[in-house]
Amino acid sequence: MAFAVSDELLGTFVPIAVYWIYSGIYVMLEGFEDYRLHPKGDENVKNIVSRGTVVKGVLVQQAFQIVVSLLLFKFVGDDSATKPQQPSAIVIAVQFVIAMLVMDTWQYFMHRYMHINKFLYKHLHSKHHSLVVPYAFGALYNHPLEGLILDTIGGVLSFLTSGMTPRTAIFFFSFATIKTVDDHCGLWLPGNLFHALFQNNSAYHDIHHQLYGNKYNFSQPFFVTWDKILGTYMPYTLENRKEGGLEARPIKAD
Repeated sequence: MAFAVSDELLGTFVPIAVYWIYSGIYVMLEGFEDYRLHPKGDENVKNIVSRGTVVKGVLVQQAFQIVVSLLLFKFVGDDSATKPQQPSAIVIAVQFVIAMLVMDTWQYFMHRYMHINKFLYKHLHSKHHSLVVPYAFGALYNHPLEGLILDTIGGVLSFLTSGMTPRTAIFFFSFATIKTVDDHCGLWLPGNLFHALFQNNSAYHDIHHQLYGNKYNFSQPFFVTWDKILGTYMPYTLENRKEGGLEARPIKAD
């Protein structure tokens, strides 16, 4: 008898597998010094947590995500009887765009508020900023409560608002995961399509992790729209460091 895995379970666990696989690829590419946004030694000097601690923190957050996702699907239920099994490509594209806009909006305002509110920054969001030199698998290194508010609830709202099916959600959340990992990879690799298609990329988000950019570039993970509308947009330029490699620097800070 063939063993069938539901779309709900795949939508829960596939993005987690994608996170570690895609992060692992970037770990193998970290040796390309010419494309690093920070010299390799900076990680040991500027980051205040070890990679082992980051792995444990991400696993805790993903455990929370699994619980919330399974509860969501349990209470939402399977409505395949009232929705088409295979939505058209146009419908899926519209759902993707809606989900992206909802996720960006939620994360911008929640993220920015965690910087404005000193209590939340000190006790929650500062954990993520302990990685001044970001790397791929640190993308979801957050306080569990922040992860629940920012990422998990944002994902739930994107799923419910867009009306996507659990099967579509597998692809959307895998895509969102890849994009988030890419934004934190600390590399600027030639030919990276994310850098060509999105202004919100690894260099843009790296600015936010630096002291001079802490009040800018809150948008994540897709567009820079809210930063531009609300005056928190800090454009960057990529410069060659004297010792080799690249460095993202702000063009100007208002």
